[in-house]
Amino acid sequence: MNVKPSFKTRMGKVYQSRIEDFLDSKEGKELKGCVQLILTSPPFPLNNKKRYGNYSGEKYKEWLISLAKPLSDLLTDDGSIVIELGNAWESGRPVQSLLHLESLIGFVQQPDADLRLCQQFICYNPARLPSPAQWVTIKRIRLTDSYTHVWWMAKSDYPKADNRKVLRPYSKSMKRLLKRRAYNAGKRPSEFVISEDGFLTDHGGSIPHNMFELEGIEEGKTPRLPNVMRFANTSSNDYYLRTCRERGITPHPARMPLNLAAFFINFLTDPGDLVFDPFAGTNTTGYVAELDHRRWVAVETDKNYIEQARIRFDDPAILNQNNQKGKE
Repeated sequence: MNVKPSFKTRMGKVYQSRIEDFLDSKEGKELKGCVQLILTSPPFPLNNKKRYGNYSGEKYKEWLISLAKPLSDLLTDDGSIVIELGNAWESGRPVQSLLHLESLIGFVQQPDADLRLCQQFICYNPARLPSPAQWVTIKRIRLTDSYTHVWWMAKSDYPKADNRKVLRPYSKSMKRLLKRRAYNAGKRPSEFVISEDGFLTDHGGSIPHNMFELEGIEEGKTPRLPNVMRFANTSSNDYYLRTCRERGITPHPARMPLNLAAFFINFLTDPGDLVFDPFAGTNTTGYVAELDHRRWVAVETDKNYIEQARIRFDDPAILNQNNQKGKE
């Protein structure tokens, strides 16, 4: 079976297809062993059916686990899978479900996939609306669910990764330390020994934490996001959202933050590597990959979201980059 791309760009292709059908196609089979990074946010296991499609309960867990081996087969030997997975709640109860965790564990432990969990990340988004509304804003017995988990997996204990490519800007105090070339060395109460010159090398920034603080948690404190996180998660002025408003289009309700995609694409791949998103939505992954000179393939079932994805590639940032490339 062959599938044709809905549209192409200089660096990538979008296919309208169920992921299961795409993986069985000639085009899907050609990707085996070629993908450096699978970066995606699959439909969450929500109790209410959404337009963008989602399973619930045991069916969701079985479905996600069934994809572990075919997706793992796409990876290079040092490739990675990064999945953003939201929390789930029991239907009609103010109780969190373990479904998303059981699904993740089942996915990683699927025996034929040969995956291991490299690291867990937290993506904190204070701009998220209070949810689940029944228990947070109506009954007032729970707190706003303001973060999602991001799980990094690989077929190897040592997948391609380089945290020097995603450094955070130094804090003001660290900049002062580097300038004065002195600090309080010696043994700490924790019994950890700080050497006299261990912090005097300027590496261009500090190693990021595995919690993405998209806005400052402390009042008056500027969040030190990694340098690649150059897109504001809460911005309503980027080209995609502005164009959707102008055309009367309702944007996809569960878009991956641009800065999240930028972080992992820079952290886990090099220019020219292939990035794949099996649940592309409006194709945040492909858009960021294109900006960062990575090849990409995206799969999405909904034709309307694919049409929204086209908007991203009319962005002047993309067009200017392509024009510049054409002049070289």
